[in-house]
Amino acid sequence: MADLPRTHGLPDFPWDLLVPAKLLAASHPDGICDLSVGTPVDPTPEFIREALARAADAPGYPTVIGTVEVREAILQWARARGMVDVGMDGAIPTIGSKEAVAWLPSLLGVRAGDTVLVPEVAYPTYDVGARLAGATPVPVDPTRPDTWPDATMVWLNSPGNPDGHVLSPTQLRAALAWARAHGAVLASDECYAALPWQPDLVERGVPSLLDHDVCEGDPRGILVLYSLSKQSNMAGYRAALLVGDPELVRPVVEVRKHSGMMVPAPIQHAMAVALADSGHVQAQRARYRRRRELLLAALGEAGLENDPDSVAGLYLWVRDPAAEEADSWALVDRLARLGILVAPGDFYGEAARGRVRMALTAADERIEAAAQRLASLGREG
Repeated sequence: MADLPRTHGLPDFPWDLLVPAKLLAASHPDGICDLSVGTPVDPTPEFIREALARAADAPGYPTVIGTVEVREAILQWARARGMVDVGMDGAIPTIGSKEAVAWLPSLLGVRAGDTVLVPEVAYPTYDVGARLAGATPVPVDPTRPDTWPDATMVWLNSPGNPDGHVLSPTQLRAALAWARAHGAVLASDECYAALPWQPDLVERGVPSLLDHDVCEGDPRGILVLYSLSKQSNMAGYRAALLVGDPELVRPVVEVRKHSGMMVPAPIQHAMAVALADSGHVQAQRARYRRRRELLLAALGEAGLENDPDSVAGLYLWVRDPAAEEADSWALVDRLARLGILVAPGDFYGEAARGRVRMALTAADERIEAAAQRLASLGREG
């Protein structure tokens, strides 16, 4: 039998490299404060759990395209954000947003020889998705489309993971103009859009690629991804959505039909109920805001600095301004000795070296413990 490929040319899974630092942090007498991964820890709101239970009698297969209920809920959610109406054929549920990110290039027909542009500081799955399709991922500055090489597909991520940067309407329009001029699909991962921190963003909302004043009412060539994991503590539900150009959604649906990529019917009902309620989203954002402000104050006492452009999302994007050279792992080790585990910038691209990502997704008690340890670091210094 011929040897079979094992990894499809994929990079090593980065979090495996964090194991030694995790062991060091776990040896702290008061236990580890794990701020390395952005997995929600707060309870899923009760009304969402009740919706899931009501829909639990689901003996038949769900549809790939999704129920009318969930697609209408997606469209209503999009309209509330100021996004252009793409119609029922332009909205589907997905099995979490990571699945959609990883497989979207393949589902769209991206192949070997094609180029996929990804943000130079980014969640690794954009790169992985291009490789799974056999294409070449190329990191670029998302704010400088004038420097981009020719490509078949472009990924944007705003608010950004890990850096919390938000692309302005002007920057989104420039990216869209480039994509249309080059015949490229422009996909925008906006799963942190419900978590703005800067006052003007809180007031007007995080700009979307599908906003009327960005795409001028024309969704052609655009796909937007969103997840309920962050806004609704539904990571365990694998509940997300894809909305955009119906002509792009259609082939995605066809391939998903053949491969059985279906969101379970009870999850679809829970999604529809969650998307219709903004109160729980505001309550969760308030929890994250309290944790963020506590950590920001402690970082200041410790002599560490959050990126001033990190204005939305679940993370702080931290560096040591006193460090002689940009070394993410040195800062990971320094914090691990305090029992605080963070993710090194190296996981997110060469342009991210020197920083670490610090998640807000830990219980209040662990956030408070981390803040106290950081503050003590400053007093010792």
